[in-house]
Amino acid sequence: MKRRSESIFRTVLGADFERLHPQLQRRFSVGLDSGEACTGRGVMDRIWHGRGFVKPFLAVGGTRNILVPRQGRNVPFVIENVPYADTYGRETVTFVRTFDLPGGPRRFDAQMVLSPQGDRVLDYLGTHQHLASDLHFEAEPDGSLLIRSGEHRFREGPVDCRVPGLIGGDAEVRESYDDATGRFRIQVRVVNRHFGPLFGYEGSFEATYADVRSCGVRPGLRPVREEARA
Repeated sequence: MKRRSESIFRTVLGADFERLHPQLQRRFSVGLDSGEACTGRGVMDRIWHGRGFVKPFLAVGGTRNILVPRQGRNVPFVIENVPYADTYGRETVTFVRTFDLPGGPRRFDAQMVLSPQGDRVLDYLGTHQHLASDLHFEAEPDGSLLIRSGEHRFREGPVDCRVPGLIGGDAEVRESYDDATGRFRIQVRVVNRHFGPLFGYEGSFEATYADVRSCGVRPGLRPVREEARA
């Protein structure tokens, strides 16, 4: 009998993990224990931005693969979830999204690790992991997964500070599985509590799985710099 995998996502959800749709359970069992990597390929029905003042922030973030500085409809995309042990020995799962937008592909990079307390996931954003967010996972009654961001922190050299709510964004991610189409559906929305919606996307994809011992972590998937601070 195959041993049940204990991914970082199963750990934070605990018994509620079993409430997820079986396809979501498999997708979020990706990890070093399961030995599987997951690749999703699909289409974003819409990538949207908030009011005009957010564009400079999105443009700056885009230089480090944080957020997506362009809007679009029916945008092909790939999401790569590959587990590996980072420089500090922590199990890490990549959430690297590549959007095939006019003018060239754009990436939104994140790497997720388990918090030292084991009660939440830490989401390191971008090529240099300058931003880190706490993520809280919930299994919904319909079997979908709800992820909400908590505190955001900025780290660069000796700088380690909380991102003020005035300029930060609260993220909400909903992922579900549609049995009728055999596709995962995802909806992401980032909102500033003072200025309203900032950024988001929604679409669907199909997933394939591979033995990570065979496929490994392809060059360019890991961040340029890894942050030790949790």
